[in-house]
Amino acid sequence: MSETNGEIVILVFRLLGSLALLMFGMKQMSEALQKMAGPQLRHILGRMTTNRLTGILTGMTVTAAVQSSTATTVMTVSFVNAGLLTLAQAISVIMGANIGTTLTAWIMSAGFTFNITDFIWPAFIVGMSLIYRKRHETVGDFLFGIAFMFLGLGTLRQTGVDMNLGEQEAVLRFFASFDAHSYTTTLIFLLMGGVLTMCVQSSAAVMAITMILCSSGALPIYQGIALVMGENIGTTVTSNLAAMTASTQARRAAFAHMFFNLFGVCWMLLVFHPFVDAVCSLVGYDSSMTKETVGEAAFLANAALLNVVLATFHTCFNVANTTILVWFVPQIEKIVCRVIRDKRGDTDDSEVSRLKYINGGLLETPEIAVLQAQKEAALFAQRMQRMFGMVRQLLEKHGDDFDRDFQRIEKYENIADNMEIEIASYLEAVSDAHLSDETKAIIRQMMREVSELESIGDACYNLARTLRRHEASDQQFTPWQTSTMKEVMQLADDALTQMNRIMQGRREDFTMDETFRIENDLNALRNRLKTENIEAVGQHDYDYSVGTMYIDFVNECERLGDYVVNVVEARLEQR
Repeated sequence: MSETNGEIVILVFRLLGSLALLMFGMKQMSEALQKMAGPQLRHILGRMTTNRLTGILTGMTVTAAVQSSTATTVMTVSFVNAGLLTLAQAISVIMGANIGTTLTAWIMSAGFTFNITDFIWPAFIVGMSLIYRKRHETVGDFLFGIAFMFLGLGTLRQTGVDMNLGEQEAVLRFFASFDAHSYTTTLIFLLMGGVLTMCVQSSAAVMAITMILCSSGALPIYQGIALVMGENIGTTVTSNLAAMTASTQARRAAFAHMFFNLFGVCWMLLVFHPFVDAVCSLVGYDSSMTKETVGEAAFLANAALLNVVLATFHTCFNVANTTILVWFVPQIEKIVCRVIRDKRGDTDDSEVSRLKYINGGLLETPEIAVLQAQKEAALFAQRMQRMFGMVRQLLEKHGDDFDRDFQRIEKYENIADNMEIEIASYLEAVSDAHLSDETKAIIRQMMREVSELESIGDACYNLARTLRRHEASDQQFTPWQTSTMKEVMQLADDALTQMNRIMQGRREDFTMDETFRIENDLNALRNRLKTENIEAVGQHDYDYSVGTMYIDFVNECERLGDYVVNVVEARLEQR
């Protein structure tokens, strides 16, 4: 008895270990593919979503390529946040991602249909040699991921055979206690599939368990397909929970994904048995066959087709659901926007104190996370120009108005410090993952970007402090000083405007020429004003103390221009 218990414990550990291998292999393979093609995928998503059909094809292709619907969804949400995609376009991409992710079921079906473990050892050898040759490290990671995935599948297949579930009376009695043709049974197994997916945080693992149960003959096909439908819902619940702390658009995209799958399950329940029977006929599986009527060998041969039935159903279900819903994308968009409304009641200051594109729940795909950081850096640059605009207005303010606006500038300076830390920390976390050399270079340049942007905030704050010193004194700037200070600030604002054009546009469309021209004009004006200031003080046009505050202001504006040049250089070096 103890020996039997020991065998059961070993089989359970083999089952859990092989599931872990499978999940690790898929993660490794997906990350390697994103590492190899991440930047290109971002461009593809940006250019190939002109209408619903191209959006679906794009989502399907990208998801099939990187084996991660999460990666596609995160990229799509990032583009929606950035204003590069509408929510309607994002919905079509997510529909395509649902079709693309069915390739995973076909890979598993292949792994369960024949023993592939004998062929994976060369992949380990080649992968290891490529990893040690740094030039092809990513390809080696990809081969390792594939090898681990198929090793997990092969071990799962053999474990299922060794567990002999089709002969276990307790298991057979449990599943036989459910009426296969009852809708109540379908709903129970649908719920079980959803809960299992939420618990293990992997639809692939639930699909693998379902294939083991079905191929062994223990689980009838109707209950198996109900588990697969539940897994479709469970994975959307997980993404919605992850998006709860994200932006409004991210939550809308996640809810659209859930709506898509929930609607599909609802109409599928109306035609469940006829649809499943049609899929079984397509594959050649006889659902009425029993071991008693045809014998064990024929029964097991028929049951071996169940993996193909599950994969075929998964694909047919998502294709049919997309075919139905693609015509109602505008209506889905309205429903999503009505359910998840924009946040109201936030003032500009409370809104500006939060990061817009970066949120912890979406740090799932490192290559794609860089895009979010780029958008956040562009927003950072916009906020710094807004802060400089407050300084320009401060020159005209006095008394209580001056104090109120100075406090706003002081708050923006604190915000700039926090934004630098949060974006840099995010980039640091991303840089710890597997990344392409191009993306690593982009992260290094972005680190410099956010540091220089924070310096622009410091410069704005220093300008405001200079004006506060002047406000506290009993002296006034002369009309000439006020006029030239406005001239210097206009040049600085021109530099910030050009910087923001570059931050929000495509790097290929810009050069350093305009930025350098403005910086040269600013330097020349600063030098001229320093000379004229010395002459004016010497001629007693105004006091030396006023001249000191004046020239401090001019110098700080020129220093701000230097920081702008550094930001633009960092941006245009991101090749």
